Amino acid sequence: MPEPANCPNRPQEPVGGPNRPLERVTGATRRVWVLLTDRPLSLYAVSVLRIGYGLLYLVFLLREFPHRDEIWGPGSPWTPDLARQLFDQTGWVSVLTLSDSRLHFELCYVAALVVSVLFLLGWRTRAVSVLFAVVVASFHARSIFMTDGGDNLVLLMALYLVLTASGRRWSLDARRASRAPGRRWLPALPSQLDVARRILVTAVHNCGLFVIAVQVCFLYGAAGLYKAQGDTWAAGTALHYVLNLDLFQPWPALSHWADEQALVIAVVGYLTVLLQVAFPFVLFGRLKYPVLTMLLGMHIGIAVLMGLPLFSGAMIIADAVFLPDRFWVAAGRLARRALGRTDEPQPAPAGAPETSGVPEASEAPRGAVPKQGGPVSPVRDRP
Repeated sequence: MPEPANCPNRPQEPVGGPNRPLERVTGATRRVWVLLTDRPLSLYAVSVLRIGYGLLYLVFLLREFPHRDEIWGPGSPWTPDLARQLFDQTGWVSVLTLSDSRLHFELCYVAALVVSVLFLLGWRTRAVSVLFAVVVASFHARSIFMTDGGDNLVLLMALYLVLTASGRRWSLDARRASRAPGRRWLPALPSQLDVARRILVTAVHNCGLFVIAVQVCFLYGAAGLYKAQGDTWAAGTALHYVLNLDLFQPWPALSHWADEQALVIAVVGYLTVLLQVAFPFVLFGRLKYPVLTMLLGMHIGIAVLMGLPLFSGAMIIADAVFLPDRFWVAAGRLARRALGRTDEPQPAPAGAPETSGVPEASEAPRGAVPKQGGPVSPVRDRP
Protein backbone atom coordinates (compact mmCIF):
# COMPACT_ATOMS: atom_id res chain seq x y z
CA MET A 1 0.00 0.00 0.00
CA PRO A 2 1.55 3.35 -1.04
CA GLU A 3 2.33 5.84 1.68
CA PRO A 4 0.38 9.10 1.70
CA ALA A 5 2.17 12.13 0.32
CA ASN A 6 2.12 13.88 3.70
CA CYS A 7 3.51 10.94 5.64
CA PRO A 8 6.19 12.30 8.02
CA ASN A 9 8.36 9.16 7.66
CA ARG A 10 8.59 9.44 3.85
CA PRO A 11 11.97 10.83 2.64
CA GLN A 12 11.61 14.18 0.92
CA GLU A 13 12.90 14.59 -2.67
CA PRO A 14 15.09 17.55 -3.56
CA VAL A 15 13.25 20.63 -4.72
CA GLY A 16 14.64 20.36 -8.24
CA GLY A 17 13.83 16.66 -8.53
CA PRO A 18 16.30 13.77 -8.53
CA ASN A 19 17.04 14.00 -12.28
CA ARG A 20 17.36 17.78 -12.57
CA PRO A 21 21.15 17.82 -13.35
CA LEU A 22 20.68 15.05 -15.89
CA GLU A 23 17.88 16.99 -17.54
CA ARG A 24 20.08 20.06 -17.80
CA VAL A 25 22.88 18.06 -19.42
CA THR A 26 20.43 16.40 -21.81
CA GLY A 27 18.86 19.74 -22.68
CA ALA A 28 22.25 21.33 -23.37
CA THR A 29 23.26 18.37 -25.54
CA ARG A 30 20.01 18.64 -27.49
CA ARG A 31 20.52 22.37 -28.05
CA VAL A 32 24.05 21.76 -29.35
CA TRP A 33 22.72 19.05 -31.66
CA VAL A 34 20.01 21.36 -32.98
CA LEU A 35 22.56 24.13 -33.52
CA LEU A 36 24.78 21.79 -35.54
CA THR A 37 22.09 20.07 -37.61
CA ASP A 38 19.11 22.44 -37.77
CA ARG A 39 20.41 24.58 -40.65
CA PRO A 40 23.72 25.67 -42.20
CA LEU A 41 24.93 28.90 -40.64
CA SER A 42 26.55 31.95 -42.28
CA LEU A 43 26.21 30.77 -45.87
CA TYR A 44 26.91 34.26 -47.19
CA ALA A 45 29.97 34.66 -44.96
CA VAL A 46 31.61 31.44 -46.16
CA SER A 47 30.80 32.45 -49.74
CA VAL A 48 32.67 35.70 -49.11
CA LEU A 49 35.61 33.66 -47.84
CA ARG A 50 35.49 31.49 -50.97
CA ILE A 51 35.42 34.51 -53.26
CA GLY A 52 38.03 36.37 -51.24
CA TYR A 53 40.61 33.60 -51.01
CA GLY A 54 40.06 32.49 -54.59
CA LEU A 55 40.61 36.04 -55.82
CA LEU A 56 43.54 36.65 -53.47
CA TYR A 57 45.39 33.52 -54.58
CA LEU A 58 44.64 34.22 -58.24
CA VAL A 59 46.12 37.72 -57.93
CA PHE A 60 49.08 36.27 -56.01
CA LEU A 61 49.84 33.75 -58.77
CA LEU A 62 49.47 36.38 -61.49
CA ARG A 63 51.65 38.82 -59.55
CA GLU A 64 54.43 36.23 -59.22
CA PHE A 65 54.06 34.93 -62.78
CA PRO A 66 57.31 36.58 -63.98
CA HIS A 67 59.15 35.08 -61.00
CA ARG A 68 57.43 31.70 -60.91
CA ASP A 69 60.51 29.72 -61.93
CA GLU A 70 62.72 31.29 -59.24
CA ILE A 71 60.13 30.65 -56.52
CA TRP A 72 58.52 27.31 -57.39
CA GLY A 73 60.04 26.06 -60.66
CA PRO A 74 62.99 23.86 -61.62
CA GLY A 75 65.24 26.95 -61.67
CA SER A 76 64.59 27.79 -58.03
CA PRO A 77 67.59 27.91 -55.64
CA TRP A 78 65.49 25.59 -53.48
CA THR A 79 65.63 22.79 -56.02
CA PRO A 80 63.00 20.05 -56.37
CA ASP A 81 65.51 17.56 -54.96
CA LEU A 82 66.00 19.69 -51.83
CA ALA A 83 62.23 19.99 -51.49
CA ARG A 84 61.81 16.22 -51.67
CA GLN A 85 64.48 15.76 -49.00
CA LEU A 86 62.57 18.14 -46.75
CA PHE A 87 59.31 16.29 -47.48
CA ASP A 88 60.92 13.07 -46.21
CA GLN A 89 61.42 14.78 -42.86
CA THR A 90 58.21 16.81 -42.59
CA GLY A 91 55.68 14.66 -44.42
CA TRP A 92 54.69 17.44 -46.84
CA VAL A 93 53.75 16.59 -50.43
CA SER A 94 53.52 18.69 -53.57
CA VAL A 95 52.36 17.95 -57.10
CA LEU A 96 55.11 20.31 -58.32
CA THR A 97 57.82 17.84 -57.30
CA LEU A 98 56.35 14.86 -59.13
CA SER A 99 58.54 15.79 -62.08
CA ASP A 100 61.53 18.07 -62.65
CA SER A 101 60.53 18.98 -66.20
CA ARG A 102 59.64 22.56 -67.06
CA LEU A 103 56.59 21.42 -69.03
CA HIS A 104 55.17 19.74 -65.93
CA PHE A 105 55.71 22.88 -63.88
CA GLU A 106 54.11 25.16 -66.48
CA LEU A 107 51.07 22.88 -66.76
CA CYS A 108 50.72 22.86 -62.96
CA TYR A 109 50.91 26.65 -62.88
CA VAL A 110 48.23 27.03 -65.54
CA ALA A 111 46.07 24.47 -63.73
CA ALA A 112 46.49 26.44 -60.48
CA LEU A 113 45.27 29.61 -62.22
CA VAL A 114 42.25 27.78 -63.66
CA VAL A 115 41.36 26.17 -60.31
CA SER A 116 41.59 29.55 -58.56
CA VAL A 117 39.19 31.07 -61.09
CA LEU A 118 36.72 28.19 -60.77
CA PHE A 119 36.87 28.33 -56.99
CA LEU A 120 36.31 32.07 -57.08
CA LEU A 121 33.25 31.65 -59.32
CA GLY A 122 31.86 28.71 -57.34
CA TRP A 123 31.67 26.16 -60.17
CA ARG A 124 31.17 22.58 -58.87
CA THR A 125 32.36 23.98 -55.57
CA ARG A 126 32.55 20.74 -53.62
CA ALA A 127 35.09 19.18 -55.99
CA VAL A 128 36.90 22.40 -56.90
CA SER A 129 37.39 23.32 -53.23
CA VAL A 130 39.40 20.10 -52.81
CA LEU A 131 41.48 20.96 -55.88
CA PHE A 132 42.03 24.49 -54.55
CA ALA A 133 43.30 23.10 -51.24
CA VAL A 134 45.67 20.78 -53.14
CA VAL A 135 46.96 23.72 -55.21
CA VAL A 136 47.59 25.93 -52.19
CA ALA A 137 49.24 23.11 -50.23
CA SER A 138 51.45 22.15 -53.19
CA PHE A 139 52.73 25.67 -53.85
CA HIS A 140 53.18 26.32 -50.13
CA ALA A 141 55.17 23.14 -49.58
CA ARG A 142 57.30 23.53 -52.71
CA SER A 143 58.96 26.73 -51.50
CA ILE A 144 58.13 26.99 -47.83
CA PHE A 145 61.09 29.27 -47.01
CA MET A 146 60.33 31.97 -49.59
CA THR A 147 56.95 33.27 -48.44
CA ASP A 148 55.83 36.03 -46.08
CA GLY A 149 53.51 34.11 -43.75
CA GLY A 150 50.25 35.17 -45.36
CA ASP A 151 50.10 31.95 -47.32
CA ASN A 152 50.07 30.01 -44.03
CA LEU A 153 46.64 31.43 -43.28
CA VAL A 154 45.49 30.95 -46.87
CA LEU A 155 46.49 27.28 -46.62
CA LEU A 156 44.55 26.79 -43.38
CA MET A 157 41.46 28.49 -44.75
CA ALA A 158 41.63 26.52 -48.00
CA LEU A 159 41.59 23.30 -45.97
CA TYR A 160 38.75 24.48 -43.74
CA LEU A 161 36.62 25.68 -46.66
CA VAL A 162 36.56 22.13 -48.02
CA LEU A 163 34.23 21.32 -45.11
CA THR A 164 31.83 24.19 -45.72
CA ALA A 165 29.00 24.78 -48.18
CA SER A 166 30.74 27.79 -49.68
CA GLY A 167 28.97 27.37 -53.02
CA ARG A 168 25.42 27.91 -51.75
CA ARG A 169 25.46 31.67 -52.29
CA TRP A 170 26.96 34.01 -54.90
CA SER A 171 28.22 31.19 -57.10
CA LEU A 172 27.60 29.53 -60.44
CA ASP A 173 26.28 26.52 -58.54
CA ALA A 174 23.64 28.67 -56.82
CA ARG A 175 22.66 30.30 -60.12
CA ARG A 176 22.33 26.93 -61.81
CA ALA A 177 20.18 25.59 -58.98
CA SER A 178 17.86 28.62 -59.07
CA ARG A 179 17.39 28.31 -62.85
CA ALA A 180 16.70 24.58 -62.80
CA PRO A 181 14.93 23.92 -59.48
CA GLY A 182 13.29 20.72 -60.68
CA ARG A 183 16.49 18.99 -61.71
CA ARG A 184 18.44 16.79 -59.32
CA TRP A 185 22.22 17.29 -59.46
CA LEU A 186 22.81 14.45 -57.01
CA PRO A 187 21.57 10.85 -57.46
CA ALA A 188 18.33 10.03 -55.70
CA LEU A 189 18.74 8.31 -52.36
CA PRO A 190 16.30 6.43 -50.12
CA SER A 191 14.56 8.78 -47.73
CA GLN A 192 16.45 7.64 -44.62
CA LEU A 193 19.82 7.91 -46.35
CA ASP A 194 18.89 11.31 -47.73
CA VAL A 195 17.97 12.49 -44.23
CA ALA A 196 21.29 11.20 -42.86
CA ARG A 197 23.24 12.83 -45.70
CA ARG A 198 21.63 16.21 -45.16
CA ILE A 199 22.18 16.11 -41.40
CA LEU A 200 25.80 15.03 -41.90
CA VAL A 201 26.75 17.72 -44.42
CA THR A 202 24.97 20.39 -42.38
CA ALA A 203 26.88 19.37 -39.25
CA VAL A 204 30.18 19.26 -41.14
CA HIS A 205 29.53 22.73 -42.55
CA ASN A 206 28.75 24.21 -39.14
CA CYS A 207 31.77 22.51 -37.56
CA GLY A 208 34.00 23.86 -40.33
CA LEU A 209 32.60 27.34 -39.75
CA PHE A 210 33.29 27.01 -36.03
CA VAL A 211 36.87 25.90 -36.68
CA ILE A 212 37.46 28.93 -38.93
CA ALA A 213 36.17 31.30 -36.25
CA VAL A 214 38.27 29.64 -33.53
CA GLN A 215 41.36 29.78 -35.75
CA VAL A 216 41.01 33.52 -36.24
CA CYS A 217 40.44 34.06 -32.52
CA PHE A 218 43.59 32.09 -31.71
CA LEU A 219 45.58 34.13 -34.23
CA TYR A 220 44.55 37.44 -32.73
CA GLY A 221 44.67 36.32 -29.11
CA ALA A 222 48.10 34.68 -29.40
CA ALA A 223 49.54 37.64 -31.32
CA GLY A 224 48.23 40.10 -28.73
CA LEU A 225 49.52 38.11 -25.75
CA TYR A 226 52.89 37.65 -27.42
CA LYS A 227 53.18 41.39 -28.03
CA ALA A 228 52.14 42.17 -24.46
CA GLN A 229 55.23 40.32 -23.22
CA GLY A 230 57.61 42.43 -25.30
CA ASP A 231 59.46 45.39 -23.80
CA THR A 232 59.23 47.47 -26.97
CA TRP A 233 55.45 47.04 -27.16
CA ALA A 234 55.13 47.94 -23.49
CA ALA A 235 57.23 51.06 -24.11
CA GLY A 236 55.23 52.00 -27.21
CA THR A 237 58.31 51.92 -29.47
CA ALA A 238 57.78 48.63 -31.31
CA LEU A 239 56.34 50.23 -34.44
CA HIS A 240 59.27 52.67 -34.54
CA TYR A 241 61.67 49.77 -35.00
CA VAL A 242 59.37 48.06 -37.51
CA LEU A 243 59.17 51.18 -39.66
CA ASN A 244 62.96 51.40 -39.78
CA LEU A 245 63.56 47.86 -41.05
CA ASP A 246 64.84 48.00 -44.63
CA LEU A 247 63.18 44.66 -45.40
CA PHE A 248 59.72 46.16 -44.70
CA GLN A 249 60.04 49.52 -46.43
CA PRO A 250 58.31 49.38 -49.83
CA TRP A 251 58.13 53.19 -49.71
CA PRO A 252 60.93 54.48 -47.48
CA ALA A 253 59.74 58.09 -47.59
CA LEU A 254 56.29 57.08 -46.35
CA SER A 255 57.79 54.92 -43.59
CA HIS A 256 60.03 57.77 -42.42
CA TRP A 257 57.12 60.21 -42.42
CA ALA A 258 55.00 57.80 -40.35
CA ASP A 259 57.89 57.27 -37.95
CA GLU A 260 58.05 61.01 -37.29
CA GLN A 261 54.54 60.89 -35.77
CA ALA A 262 55.86 59.59 -32.44
CA LEU A 263 52.68 60.05 -30.40
CA VAL A 264 50.47 58.48 -33.05
CA ILE A 265 52.86 55.55 -33.42
CA ALA A 266 52.79 54.90 -29.67
CA VAL A 267 48.97 55.09 -29.49
CA VAL A 268 48.59 52.77 -32.48
CA GLY A 269 51.00 50.29 -30.88
CA TYR A 270 49.05 50.15 -27.61
CA LEU A 271 45.74 49.99 -29.50
CA THR A 272 46.99 47.10 -31.61
CA VAL A 273 47.80 45.01 -28.54
CA LEU A 274 44.47 45.90 -26.92
CA LEU A 275 42.44 45.02 -30.01
CA GLN A 276 44.15 41.68 -30.54
CA VAL A 277 43.84 40.57 -26.92
CA ALA A 278 40.22 41.74 -26.64
CA PHE A 279 39.09 40.36 -30.00
CA PRO A 280 37.87 36.92 -28.82
CA PHE A 281 35.83 38.56 -26.03
CA VAL A 282 33.88 41.10 -28.12
CA LEU A 283 32.45 38.75 -30.74
CA PHE A 284 29.04 38.36 -29.11
CA GLY A 285 28.11 42.02 -28.87
CA ARG A 286 27.88 45.13 -30.95
CA LEU A 287 31.38 46.14 -29.91
CA LYS A 288 32.74 43.73 -32.50
CA TYR A 289 31.79 46.10 -35.35
CA PRO A 290 34.08 48.99 -34.31
CA VAL A 291 36.78 46.44 -33.40
CA LEU A 292 36.57 44.83 -36.86
CA THR A 293 36.68 48.29 -38.44
CA MET A 294 39.84 49.22 -36.54
CA LEU A 295 41.42 45.86 -37.41
CA LEU A 296 40.63 46.56 -41.06
CA GLY A 297 42.53 49.83 -40.79
CA MET A 298 45.40 48.05 -39.07
CA HIS A 299 45.73 45.47 -41.85
CA ILE A 300 45.56 48.12 -44.54
CA GLY A 301 48.39 49.93 -42.75
CA ILE A 302 50.44 46.71 -42.64
CA ALA A 303 49.88 46.14 -46.36
CA VAL A 304 50.92 49.68 -47.30
CA LEU A 305 53.69 50.46 -44.82
CA MET A 306 55.25 47.00 -44.54
CA GLY A 307 54.58 45.66 -48.03
CA LEU A 308 52.70 42.54 -46.88
CA PRO A 309 49.53 42.57 -49.01
CA LEU A 310 49.07 38.79 -49.01
CA PHE A 311 49.12 38.58 -45.23
CA SER A 312 46.85 41.61 -44.80
CA GLY A 313 44.42 40.39 -47.44
CA ALA A 314 44.23 36.95 -45.84
CA MET A 315 43.43 38.47 -42.43
CA ILE A 316 40.85 40.91 -43.80
CA ILE A 317 39.03 38.10 -45.58
CA ALA A 318 39.15 35.90 -42.47
CA ASP A 319 37.54 38.67 -40.41
CA ALA A 320 34.55 38.54 -42.76
CA VAL A 321 33.37 35.30 -41.15
CA PHE A 322 32.25 37.26 -38.06
CA LEU A 323 29.83 39.47 -39.98
CA PRO A 324 26.24 38.12 -40.05
CA ASP A 325 24.45 37.14 -43.23
CA ARG A 326 22.11 40.12 -42.99
CA PHE A 327 25.15 42.37 -43.40
CA TRP A 328 26.21 40.60 -46.58
CA VAL A 329 22.67 40.55 -47.95
CA ALA A 330 22.47 44.33 -47.45
CA ALA A 331 25.93 44.78 -48.98
CA GLY A 332 24.91 42.74 -52.01
CA ARG A 333 21.74 44.80 -52.40
CA LEU A 334 23.74 48.03 -52.30
CA ALA A 335 26.21 46.64 -54.83
CA ARG A 336 23.41 45.73 -57.24
CA ARG A 337 21.94 49.20 -56.89
CA ALA A 338 25.33 50.78 -57.54
CA LEU A 339 25.67 48.67 -60.68
CA GLY A 340 22.18 49.64 -61.81
CA ARG A 341 20.73 46.16 -61.35
CA THR A 342 17.31 45.90 -59.73
CA ASP A 343 16.76 42.17 -60.11
CA GLU A 344 16.92 40.40 -56.78
CA PRO A 345 18.31 36.86 -57.08
CA GLN A 346 16.12 34.46 -55.18
CA PRO A 347 17.43 31.44 -53.26
CA ALA A 348 16.51 28.03 -54.54
CA PRO A 349 12.95 27.13 -53.49
CA ALA A 350 12.17 24.57 -50.83
CA GLY A 351 12.73 21.07 -52.09
CA ALA A 352 15.14 22.19 -54.79
CA PRO A 353 18.24 20.05 -55.37
CA GLU A 354 21.17 20.79 -53.15
CA THR A 355 24.24 21.57 -55.24
CA SER A 356 26.44 21.81 -52.17
CA GLY A 357 24.69 19.11 -50.16
CA VAL A 358 23.26 21.55 -47.61
CA PRO A 359 19.66 22.78 -47.41
CA GLU A 360 18.64 26.41 -47.41
CA ALA A 361 19.47 28.55 -44.39
CA SER A 362 15.80 29.43 -44.01
CA GLU A 363 14.71 25.80 -44.06
CA ALA A 364 15.47 23.11 -41.52
CA PRO A 365 17.06 20.04 -43.11
CA ARG A 366 15.00 16.94 -43.53
CA GLY A 367 15.32 14.81 -40.47
CA ALA A 368 16.73 17.57 -38.27
CA VAL A 369 15.83 17.79 -34.62
CA PRO A 370 12.79 20.01 -34.13
CA LYS A 371 13.33 23.25 -32.27
CA GLN A 372 11.08 22.00 -29.46
CA GLY A 373 13.70 19.35 -28.68
CA GLY A 374 11.71 16.35 -29.93
CA PRO A 375 13.27 13.18 -31.26
CA VAL A 376 14.84 12.87 -34.68
CA SER A 377 12.28 11.96 -37.31
CA PRO A 378 12.41 12.07 -41.10
CA VAL A 379 10.17 14.47 -42.96
CA ARG A 380 8.49 13.49 -46.18
CA ASP A 381 9.58 15.20 -49.38
CA ARG A 382 7.44 18.10 -50.38
CA PRO A 383 5.44 17.59 -53.58
